[in-house]
Amino acid sequence: MRYVYAITGVLLAGGTAATLAFQAPLGAQVPQNAPTTIAAAAPRPGAPLSFADLAARLQPAVVNISTTQQIPVARGNNPFAGTPFEDFFRQFGGGQGSGNDNGKPVTREATSLGSGFIISPDGYIVTNNHVVSGGRETGPQAPVVSSITVTLTDRKEYTAKVIGRDVASDLALLKIEASNLPFVQFGDSTRTRVGDWVIAIGNPFALGGTVTAGIVSAIHRSIGNTGAYDRYIQTDAAINQGNSGGPMFDLNGNVVGINTAIFSPTGGNVGIGFAIPAEQAKPVIDALKSGGKVRRGYLGVGIQPMTDEIAGALGLAKDRGEIVQRVEPGFAAARAGIKQGDVIVKVNNREVSPDETLSYIVANLPIGSNVPIELIRDNKRMTVTAVVGERPPEEQLAQADGDDNLDDALPDQGSGKQNSATTTLGLAMQPLTPAIARQLSIPAEVKGLVVSSVDQSGPAAQIGIQRGDVIISINQKPTLTVADAAAVVSEAKRAGRNSVLLLIQRGSRPATYVGVKLGN
Repeated sequence: MRYVYAITGVLLAGGTAATLAFQAPLGAQVPQNAPTTIAAAAPRPGAPLSFADLAARLQPAVVNISTTQQIPVARGNNPFAGTPFEDFFRQFGGGQGSGNDNGKPVTREATSLGSGFIISPDGYIVTNNHVVSGGRETGPQAPVVSSITVTLTDRKEYTAKVIGRDVASDLALLKIEASNLPFVQFGDSTRTRVGDWVIAIGNPFALGGTVTAGIVSAIHRSIGNTGAYDRYIQTDAAINQGNSGGPMFDLNGNVVGINTAIFSPTGGNVGIGFAIPAEQAKPVIDALKSGGKVRRGYLGVGIQPMTDEIAGALGLAKDRGEIVQRVEPGFAAARAGIKQGDVIVKVNNREVSPDETLSYIVANLPIGSNVPIELIRDNKRMTVTAVVGERPPEEQLAQADGDDNLDDALPDQGSGKQNSATTTLGLAMQPLTPAIARQLSIPAEVKGLVVSSVDQSGPAAQIGIQRGDVIISINQKPTLTVADAAAVVSEAKRAGRNSVLLLIQRGSRPATYVGVKLGN
């Protein structure tokens, strides 16, 4: 089970049935919770008095998944550390080498647990990719665990093999050699509504066959993973370690989600769990089952959401559109004329928003299709047409992180005459020279101002700008000199803006937009 953002919360539930009708004047607005009739307050037909029959029908199709893998023991590692045998181990030379007597690396066997569900009578099983990925890494380079054991409710065990896995969606398809197995099918998660009953079945804390019930707390929920699949069903049904890969069912017994992540400060359930919607999972599983790869649309842009500061700097509404951080040469966006700093607000006539992100919209477009893209550039709206390409493999998209090696490249510029940009943003800057660029691992083609000192109580420090960062532009205007920066900041203040947009280069990483509030 993946954990995301540690937060706490208390859920209080209760209520009584309404017994009085409410009559509102014709055409008058009424409260959202006003019972217009006695029948409106009664449970809908089909509301369960018990989940027992449904659980009994579904449990046989839900499986426990256990994995094993060999993990190398760290150099000099003492397996008895913290135990009464630690001194004895050291006395006889334990922990001095990195391997055994033959010079081979020392490894130990590690196990992990998860859940899954059978989708065909001949043994195809759906689970999460992170359940069957070795080690802590779940990316494309992460190895698959050395063995996978699937246990059914009748305690029969099978060895499973991985048919395919997809990193981006965190899904995997397994296969066991069996026949006439109980199975379940995907439902239509697009019809799932907040407040609908759902049940989860899985293997939390190795307690196989555990059934929990709750409601859908939210849909289209983002948990900060970014990308095309950061769009989850949230539930208050208890989800814990080991529930990963298990199904979320509606009251018709259809799989509407795959449990995959939780909010938790302790590792336990606090009533906030997340499931991959069936509408996203089924096409991926179908592709893996057919032996093909998962194909997704791709524009070739790096994007950032519109934060309050970025939106304020551009004079645009927040939560609408996404700003282009970078454009990859040779891909669809570059060929369509999209530029760094453009704000994309619509794709194929669908508005870009936190619920409908650019990544989500584009990933689900047909490859090769011509789509209109509406964007804002220099406060002007325009529309370009792009031919949707195919997303490259994830390993090709991985970006190398640059190391920030300041050494003595930057003299402290904290004293002396302060310009308006320095005092307003809370930092001091100087022109980027080739020598400083080499010290900071800045690509040679980058031009701008390097941050030589940061006022730790100023607005720039509050959003994480550091000494050694390079400011390429402010409000999308190049900053080659300190005077350039001062002029743009002054212009923004005269225009009544409360923040400015900085394009920041840190080491060899891709440049990133940040919004910085203007100080006094």
